[in-house]
Parts: sequence; structure tokens; C-alpha cells
Amino acid sequence: MGQESNPNLKHLHGLTGWTLGRFAREVNRVGTEGGMPKAYSAQTVHQWLKGHIPKAEARSLILEALSRKLGRPITHSEAGFPAPASDSANPSTVEGLIDLGMQDMDPSRRSVIGASLFSVALTVPGWPDVVGRMEAVQTGQARRAGMPEVEMIKAMAERLSELDDEFGGRHARPMAAAFLVNTVAPYLRAPASEAVRKNMMGAASFLCYLIGWMAVDEGLHRLAQNYYVKGLELAGASGDHFTYCHILRGMSVQAADLGNGSPAVRLADAAAAAAPSAAPRMRAFLAGQQAHAHAVRGDRREAHQLLRETDSAMEKAESQARTFGGYSPATLAYHEAQVRNALGDIPGSIDSLQRHFRLRSSDNESGRSGIRFTAMLAERQLKVGHLDAACVNWGKVLDGYPTIKSGRVDRHVVTMFHSLRPYLKNPAARELCERARLVAPDLLVE
Repeated sequence: MGQESNPNLKHLHGLTGWTLGRFAREVNRVGTEGGMPKAYSAQTVHQWLKGHIPKAEARSLILEALSRKLGRPITHSEAGFPAPASDSANPSTVEGLIDLGMQDMDPSRRSVIGASLFSVALTVPGWPDVVGRMEAVQTGQARRAGMPEVEMIKAMAERLSELDDEFGGRHARPMAAAFLVNTVAPYLRAPASEAVRKNMMGAASFLCYLIGWMAVDEGLHRLAQNYYVKGLELAGASGDHFTYCHILRGMSVQAADLGNGSPAVRLADAAAAAAPSAAPRMRAFLAGQQAHAHAVRGDRREAHQLLRETDSAMEKAESQARTFGGYSPATLAYHEAQVRNALGDIPGSIDSLQRHFRLRSSDNESGRSGIRFTAMLAERQLKVGHLDAACVNWGKVLDGYPTIKSGRVDRHVVTMFHSLRPYLKNPAARELCERARLVAPDLLVE
């Protein structure tokens, strides 16, 4: 039973300009993104507006849909909903980290923590607000931590990153979560000098970023956000500017890839503002994502201006010794492709992706990204009517597919299968569909 009406929710609904049906579809979309498909209808929304209190799960989806539309966080109170029970709990950073990691290690919990809720991204604090704010860590019985333990954590994170790049995050993420819970969290509580403690928190923050990136790969966007926010807390506590802006950029990538332009811009701009260095390669790394975010939001002029800044910074970087290896001319070409695609220039995006592959270093790039970008190229080639070229590239995707355990790659294979259904009279298209059934039978439904 609910109250007679919910004027708060009615007011917010009026601000959106949505019909009841559109409201229902937007809430359903949020649920589907997070692996919790819903089938709410206009009648359901009508009941909410009349005062029927939705279930807790539905309330979070409603708030997220409203936050996206209105471009700001919408709280339970503002929407006329009861406060969530979890508000009374305020676990410490380390306790929250353990809880998050343990949930991720348990497959039965993943559907619960998988919803895509970008309102948390809208409330990410700036760098000055997080520095030094981590609570004093309560030391347990673990032996004293030193720099060898810090270096071990960094080396392990690097190896986990390599496994993720080579094979996808489906298998690597539970291992990374177990390492976080069983090894890293106890060291965060162990006696240590101030310098070691800060280095330990910095290493833990990068591991949180890495696990969040793996969660994005599986489409577990709420889980990724939780890891990212924990990473920001740890980076701020350790004074690690580099990881802090790296995480914000990763959150912007996540938002842009989901088509959420405004959060993507806010996060990319925050990453650029927090950058610890104005070195050209670092500027290119951040400006390229800013360009993509603005393109997703439809800001054509800003996107092209930021691409020019990225190109200029890249030219300066290539004339200097490489001190920041994460951004290359191939990455710039990829960002150009994404900007052009977001702005509707499909032929231009194809040209840029092809340039990306000409520039791409086979010994210094992620195998998963190679498959994903090849799939993107094929999808865009089909859009402009180049069926034969698309089939060639989709063949390459299926060649590499069995070795990659990645939710994003899975989704590309499903897209390929359904995109080729109208072209089954073409021998190449028919062969690809038959191959897809063999390599991914559980994914494909007629």
C-alpha cells in the first residue's frame, strides 16, 4: 500500500517531459544494461505516480533513469521514496573493500550487484575533496608491511592486467577479487610506516581500477562503479594523482560506451583537471577521451577541438622519449574513429579504424581490444553496404573468439549473427553464421 499520491515523483516526471510509456521504457533500459531486464509498463508508472511504493530494486532503477535524464543525482527523498536501509551502514574503506570483493567472488551475488547505476558517477568528488580522507586503518594481527609487499601487489596487478588483456576478464576478475580480499586488504590493516602505507593504498587503488575495468568488460556496470569509487578513495588517501585521474578517465570511457554523454563529459573533464602532469602524452591520453565524451553528448565543435588538441599533443609526445606508454598514435586513431562514429560519420570512422590497425603494434596491444575493434569495423562496414569487407573482418573475430572470455566480445558476436541474418543467401555470410553457432552456441538464439 502506498500514499494517495507521490507529488515528488510527479514533479520529476513533469520535468522529464516523458509520457508514461517512455518513463517505463527508460527504467527498463537501465535494468537491461545491468543484467536485470524489466517489463514495466505505462500502467506501472501510473501506479507509482499515484503513490504505490515500488520495490527497492525498482526504486534504484527509477532514480538512475531520472538522474540520466535530468543530468543530476536524484535521491530517494527527492523522488518521494523511503530511505534505503543501507543508508544506516557506513563501513570503513577497508571493510567496504572486503565486502565488495567477497560479493564479487560469489557467483550467486553477481546479479544483485550488476545494475548499471550512473548516478554514483555524477557525485564523484574532486581531487581536493578526497585527499587524506580515508579513515585511520585499524591494524590487525598481520605482520608489519614493507615495500617488498607493495612491490608484490604491483607485480600481481600487472600480471592480472596481462591476463585480462590476453584472455578477457571473465576468469581474471574473480582471481583479482580474491587477491584483493585475501592479500591486499590485510596488508592495508597491517602495521607500516606512513610512506609504506601510502604506497600500499596507491597499489590497492590501481587494483580496484583494474577489477572495475574487468567488470565493465562483463557488463556489470554497477559493480564496476563500486570498484572505481573505492579506487578513488584509496588514490586520494595515498596522494596518487596518476591513478585518481586514470580511474576518472576509465569511468568516462564506461559512460561513453553506454551512450551516457553528460556523465562521460563530466568525468573526462574531472580527469583532465586532476592530471598530475601536463606532459604531452598524458594530455593526449586525457584529451582523446574528452573528445569522445563530447561527441557522444553531441557537442560537435568541442569534440573536434579536443581531437585537434589530442593530435597536437601526440605530435609533441612522439618527438620526445616515451615516458607514458599508454597512449600511442594507434590509440589516437581509435579515438578519432569513435568521435566520428558518435557524430554520424560512419565512413570516416571506418577510415580511422583502418588507420588504427595499420599503426597498431602487435606486441604491445590487448588481444581482446583487437577483436573488439575488428568487430566494430565490421559492423560499420555493413552499415555502409560493404558486406564482403564486413564478412572478412567478422571471420577474424571468430578466429580469435575461442580464446577470449569477454562479455563485450560475446555481445559483438551476437550482433554479427543477427546482423547477417538478412544476408544468408550470401555464401560468406551464411558460413559465418554457421561458424558462430559452433563457437558460441549458448549465445545465439534464432
